[in-house]
Amino acid sequence: MRTLNYELKQLCYRNRDGSFGTQADRLHILHLIVDHLHEAGFRNLHAAGLKPKHVDALTQRWVTESLNPGTIKNRMAQLRWWAEKIDRRNVVARDNATYGIANRTLVSGDDKSRTLTPTDLSRITDPYTSLSLRLQAAFGLRRAESIKVQPAWADRGDHLALKPTWCKGGRAREIPIRTDAQRQLLNEAKAFAGSGSLIPADKKYVEQLRRFEHQCQRAGIHRVHGHRHAYAQARYLELTGWKAPSAGGPSSKALTPEQRAVDHEARLIISRELGHEREAVTAVYLSR
Repeated sequence: MRTLNYELKQLCYRNRDGSFGTQADRLHILHLIVDHLHEAGFRNLHAAGLKPKHVDALTQRWVTESLNPGTIKNRMAQLRWWAEKIDRRNVVARDNATYGIANRTLVSGDDKSRTLTPTDLSRITDPYTSLSLRLQAAFGLRRAESIKVQPAWADRGDHLALKPTWCKGGRAREIPIRTDAQRQLLNEAKAFAGSGSLIPADKKYVEQLRRFEHQCQRAGIHRVHGHRHAYAQARYLELTGWKAPSAGGPSSKALTPEQRAVDHEARLIISRELGHEREAVTAVYLSR
């Protein structure tokens, strides 16, 4: 499938839709799709040869794997982008429900947090991936941010500064350095990366992203976004004095007026630290 990978890469280079981060994520997803097509038994496929049977095979696999609906929808978006660029839009049905893909549920009330354990890290053999995972857990970083971050540049003493080019939507932000553990980890990351990022000098972001995912899959570390949920819950407890609803704490309706004011302020702070513009988004991490 090297030919297909090459053709899709050229298709991306000729159609630079979206930000640099969006383009990199698109290419990564398309490479993943090629791998899944290969595993499904399709050989000698060219970019212009995408057909409904290929889409059916992919979606059946993703639904069977019980992936997060949001993850599947992101992959479907890139399949539609591919179909559009080869002028074969009808290859992919317009409605995801056609393939049995459930609607995305933003606020479920379930605890989606994930704790990064020493056992997890012992299974990671790539030091870049290990540090990225630890930074995710310690600072609530997104996956891309934890890979692109330049620790020496980002360390501003009392806070971590993230460049717009590292962040979703190009929104720069600052995250406080509050604990000795955070300071020690950041010092370790700076010593390791020097003046660079957590992308090896001989690799591009997409290549390190693929290595990161491969390392996590092999180590049995799934849904790394759960590290951000855990960060949000820990910050909520720290700021309010009680657990978040998703962690077993009281719902907003059960709070006193005074507690609701504290709850609201805490959610605003956490929203900014996670890189969101609206307090309401924190319900995804904390529930109401």
